[in-house]
Amino acid sequence: MKIISSYAIEIKHINKLFRQTIKIYHDAISFCVKVLEEHWDVLSTLETGNKERFAYADALIHSTKSNHAIYPEFDIKFYKMPSYLRFAVINTALGYLSSYHSNLDNWEYSISNSKAPSLQTHLNKLPTFYKGNMYLDDCEGDAVRLKLFVNNDWNWVEVQLKHTDVVSIQRHMKNAKMSVPTLEKKNKKYFLRFAFEEKVELNKTPLKQQRILAVDLGINTDAICSVMNLDGAILAREFVNFASDKDQLYHTLNKIKKAQQKYGFHNVSKLWRYAKFHNEELARKIAKEITSIAVKHQCDVIVFEHLDMKGKKHGSKKQKLQMWKKNTIQRIVEHKAHQNSIRISHICAWCTSKLAFDGSGKVLRGKDANLDTYELCKFSNGKIYNCDLSASYNIGARYFIREIQKILPGMVWSDIVAKVPECQKRTQCTYATLLEINKAA
Repeated sequence: MKIISSYAIEIKHINKLFRQTIKIYHDAISFCVKVLEEHWDVLSTLETGNKERFAYADALIHSTKSNHAIYPEFDIKFYKMPSYLRFAVINTALGYLSSYHSNLDNWEYSISNSKAPSLQTHLNKLPTFYKGNMYLDDCEGDAVRLKLFVNNDWNWVEVQLKHTDVVSIQRHMKNAKMSVPTLEKKNKKYFLRFAFEEKVELNKTPLKQQRILAVDLGINTDAICSVMNLDGAILAREFVNFASDKDQLYHTLNKIKKAQQKYGFHNVSKLWRYAKFHNEELARKIAKEITSIAVKHQCDVIVFEHLDMKGKKHGSKKQKLQMWKKNTIQRIVEHKAHQNSIRISHICAWCTSKLAFDGSGKVLRGKDANLDTYELCKFSNGKIYNCDLSASYNIGARYFIREIQKILPGMVWSDIVAKVPECQKRTQCTYATLLEINKAA
């Protein structure tokens, strides 16, 4: 399979160097959007992604020896624009118009009372620097050359890149194919974002030899990981908890709360941006640690719960639930795991925490169990145990139960269901159910 990742390199000592180039790029896109919209009836008949659509659009605005453009204003207004930059402008305009008309058709056929999508001519896009025509990496040290509009002309300008980012790029290039960079602006700084494409082959370990990492993502403890095999043996347990990072996040949230009480809701945008940065960084750290644990224990599969928590959050922990980056963590882990040939699997999250791993039934948590912390739970037999750790056992067990059912003949599985009735309903399966199935099989 193909894996695509990206990495941004910071451009050093840049203030107003890109302003004219970006302005020309925006104006060119606006011009093309207006022109191509007038001819969309013809363009829409040509195949999407076909060279014919691009060639027709290019012929409308650019004159050649064999073709006189219908709209020569483009060549006059954007004199000497590099050809590859013009190609990027046309592709951006075509992509936007294709999306706009698709949304418009969906709106016309829908029965909702929402407003029709409107055509935007000013798109907030940044240019792509194609190699050879707009970008050259023939400089010494940590520098590249970009073709920019400076001093009223298109000239090659050498820009310095951050050394640590260059080292990271060189490490990525060893096993992947690098694409041309795209300009990016973030927090008043400019970056060149490179995309990398690499081919990996995921492991095909038989079920009997598989070693999985069952992960229970939580709010109090970031993640609890259990390494298991088909026999139900717990080979390792790891607790992932970045307490200091969460303290920083909660400290910022408390600052936001006090500021809103004093100044209102419209004066805390900077603090919210700071909190969002902390939250995303925390998600990246958790994902990296989970992947490292899977690699360390030579796991073949990482198993997560399928967490779908749409809708408005209620209760005292609604802010923590809203800030919980569970999907971001799973997405980053999936990317990193595939780079290491590790597969990803998801199981139903119902009752993984509510049911005790030993099959004794539902658990009690917090005040219901006369416990000071919500991290612990009490089983019906009186046993006190870490609730998230119990859930991770159940997550791993459900994965193996599902895979066992896939490979066994129907008659054999029916015999197992007769001996172990709880395995008939997956949401009632626990770690104890897996042990009973292994005995019955």
